[in-house]
Amino acid sequence: MTTTPHHDWNLSPKDAIALQKRLARRVEREDRLTEVRHLAGVDIGFEQGGEITRAAVVVLAWPPEAGGEFSVVERVVHREPTRMPYIPGLLSFREVPAALAAFERLSVRPDLVMVDGQGIAHPRRLGVASHLGLWLDLPTIGVAKSRLCGRHAEPGAERGEWTPLVDGPDDEVIAAVLRSRPRVKPIFVSTGHRVSLPTALEWVTACLRRTKLPEPTRLADRLASRRGGEGDQTP
Repeated sequence: MTTTPHHDWNLSPKDAIALQKRLARRVEREDRLTEVRHLAGVDIGFEQGGEITRAAVVVLAWPPEAGGEFSVVERVVHREPTRMPYIPGLLSFREVPAALAAFERLSVRPDLVMVDGQGIAHPRRLGVASHLGLWLDLPTIGVAKSRLCGRHAEPGAERGEWTPLVDGPDDEVIAAVLRSRPRVKPIFVSTGHRVSLPTALEWVTACLRRTKLPEPTRLADRLASRRGGEGDQTP
């Protein structure tokens, strides 16, 4: 699949922050989903002490097979030199370029993308999932393992219980703090682009199996962290 360039990636932190504020106004927080036949998971890892960025994309068929198992349609791993050091709040400038290169190698264009990272649950409302969604021109959902900003009450102990993550003086709801597995630390589900928060919750919950993470990002996490093999093949 192809992507359309939106801006240069070689920016100073000051210019990157200014760009985030502009791009955040373009993020769509309401549903603009067509029929979903292919669902992708994305995660980013690093090699050689952070010198190499490793982007993993796994495309799954939707709906799952009988018994709830997902069929893997395609896997791609892309490596490239890391472009930016780790700077809190600017993670998308470090991770998205490699993710875009991985998507360009896909033969199947997904209809919905789950990203291991924040969507609008970001101080400037432009986390990795939102930034990637704008470039891909696709609906995206952020599925993060930890909180970047905001405040929340603790959700109930059972799977499926959640509480809102709010931020700012007006308590803007920016994510759902979801208990994806009983008595396990919650995950943070947020709008990425073109997916409302209620719909994001529905999709993430529908993709939960026996582990904390939904299957798309769990499988991508395995590839990105090298626990799932090299992955440069289509089954």
